[in-house]
Amino acid sequence: MNRNLLGPEPTLLPADGADAEARLLLSGGSDARDAARAVPASSLAWAMLAEQALTDVGDPVAAYAFARTGYHRGLDALRRAGWRGAGEIPADHVPNQGFLRALLALADAADAIGEEDEAARCTQFLADSGVSVAQVSALR
Repeated sequence: MNRNLLGPEPTLLPADGADAEARLLLSGGSDARDAARAVPASSLAWAMLAEQALTDVGDPVAAYAFARTGYHRGLDALRRAGWRGAGEIPADHVPNQGFLRALLALADAADAIGEEDEAARCTQFLADSGVSVAQVSALR
């Protein structure tokens, strides 16, 4: 058995979590709003709404609210998966991607409304999770 002596093991959200259900809805033609309505625990659906509010609608206040919801739903899921506030949250693990996208959307929305401290905290959280802004941006 190989144990990570330098810190906690990476956190991997379960494959059958809320984001899996949202992905099924999205792949079946539902939009992000319908997915969030059907699966409100999905970080992915809220992250997508935040991304759309930032890029398509130009409403950073709505983006902030959507992203914060997705972020908190993701924190709940991470804690249930054993995360204790530190350690990697790998972006190559598909179930983690909704949370990471919500976290990046929160950083972007916070920056857009002048919440510079929060934007910096979110960006640092990504780095502390072992992922870069570029890696998470590529998931969009």
